[in-house]
Amino acid sequence: MLLPAAGAPARRRGRALQEALRNAVRSGRLTPGTRLPSSRELAADLGVSRGLVTEAYEQLTAEGYLRSDRGAGTWVGGAARSAVRAARPPAAGAPGVLVDFRPGTPDLSLFPRAAWAAAQRSVLARLPHPSLGYPDPRGLPELREALAGMLARRRGVVADPERLVVCSGVAQASTLLGFVLRARGLRAVGVEDPGSPEHGRLFAATGMDTVWLPLDEEGLRPGPLAGSGVRAVVVTPSHQFPSGISWSAERRAALLDWARTVDGYVLEDDYDGDFRYDRAPVGALQGLDPERVVYAGSVSKSLAPGLRLGWMLVPGALLGEVAERKRTMDLGNPVLDQSTLAEFVTSGGYDRQLRRCQRAYRERRDALLAALDEHLPGTRVSGIAAGLHVIARVPGRFGPPARFLARAAEAGVALRPLEEYGTERPADGDVRLVLGYAHLTPSAIARGVRLAAEAMGRE
Repeated sequence: MLLPAAGAPARRRGRALQEALRNAVRSGRLTPGTRLPSSRELAADLGVSRGLVTEAYEQLTAEGYLRSDRGAGTWVGGAARSAVRAARPPAAGAPGVLVDFRPGTPDLSLFPRAAWAAAQRSVLARLPHPSLGYPDPRGLPELREALAGMLARRRGVVADPERLVVCSGVAQASTLLGFVLRARGLRAVGVEDPGSPEHGRLFAATGMDTVWLPLDEEGLRPGPLAGSGVRAVVVTPSHQFPSGISWSAERRAALLDWARTVDGYVLEDDYDGDFRYDRAPVGALQGLDPERVVYAGSVSKSLAPGLRLGWMLVPGALLGEVAERKRTMDLGNPVLDQSTLAEFVTSGGYDRQLRRCQRAYRERRDALLAALDEHLPGTRVSGIAAGLHVIARVPGRFGPPARFLARAAEAGVALRPLEEYGTERPADGDVRLVLGYAHLTPSAIARGVRLAAEAMGRE
C-alpha cells in the first residue's frame, strides 16, 4: 500500500508517504494496535532513505495517527476513525417530471450575466483595499444608501439607511428577528393560514412556536389574532402567499393597532413586491408604522436566490440587537457581492432587470390563463394581478382532488395543492392548486395544462 508513494517524484516523496499512511489508518487497512516495521526496515523495503520514513513516523505520531513507545517500536493509534460514506444527494428535480408548476422559482435564465459582470468589474477596479476587511454587520454604507433609495421609491417604505440591515434573504431576516424576540421573552409567532410553512420552520429554529392565524378575503381576522396570545406575526399583506389577496386598508390598520396594543412586532415579507401587472403597486405596510413593522425583502425573485442577498428595515428599538446578532452569526455578507449590488442598483441595472422580468412574467401568466381556459374550462383563477403564481380552482367534475393530482403526476405534471399551505381542508370537491409559472416558457405552460387535462380523461 506504500509502494506508489515511494515511487513519487523525489520532492513529493515524503509528503506522499505520509498521506499514504494516513489513508491506510483512516480506511482501516492499518487497524489500531498494528505494529509498524522499524524505520530502517521500512526504508529498505521501499527503497527510500531512513530519514524520510523517520520523518513520516514522527509527523503522524504528532497528529495522533500513530503512537511510539521508546524501545518498543511504532504502533497504529486508536484515535482515528474512518469517515462514514455520505449518501449521494438526490438529483435536482423529481424523476419523470415533464412540467413543474410548483411555485417559488423565478426564471434563472433571465439573470443579467453581462450587466452583473460589468458591475463587478467596475467595483473591483475601484474598491479600496481597506474595504476588503470585515464590513459593518449591517452592510456596506453604499449598499444601504442605494437600497434605501430604491425601496422608498418603489415600495413606499420609510427607509433610513442607518436602520437597514443587509442579510442573506428573508430566511435570515426571519431567524435574526426570531433570536432577538426570543431573547426578549417572546415564545410564539403567528403565521398566516394559509401561508408559507417555511415561516414556521425558520422561527422554530430559533426556539419559537408557531400559531396559525386564519385569513379571509380581507386579511388576518382580528378576533383570532387578538385571542392568540402572540406578540409577533409574519404577514404578506401586499400580495398574500399563497392566496394572492391584497389586504384591505381596514385590516392593515387593525393589525397595526393590535401591534401597538400588545407591544408587539410585525414581520412584513415582501417576497414579490416588485411584480404587479394589472393594477398599481400596493405600498408596503411598513410605511404606516416603521416602529412596529420589520420589513424584509430580497433579490431572490428579481435576480437569483443563489446570490443570497436581501435586506430588512428594523425598528429603532430592535436595531442594536439585530445588528449584534448579525455580527455574531456571520460577520456580515461578502463585501464584493454587496458592492456589486450597490453598483447594479445605482447604475439603473436593477430597474432594467425588473422591467425585463415583468414583461416576461406577464406573458407567461397570460399563457397560463389561456391554457386553463382551453383545457380545463370553468376553472376560476385568483391572485393574477401580481406575483409569480396564481390560485386555480378547478371544478369538481375534473376531480376528486386526490385523483386529479395522482393522474397529473403520472402524466409528468408536478402540482402543489393549496391545502399544503394551511390547516383548512375544503370538502366541496374542487381542486385548488397553487400554480407557479415564472420559471416556465409559454409553450411549457400550455403543454403542462394540456397533459394534466388529458390525464383526467384516461380510464
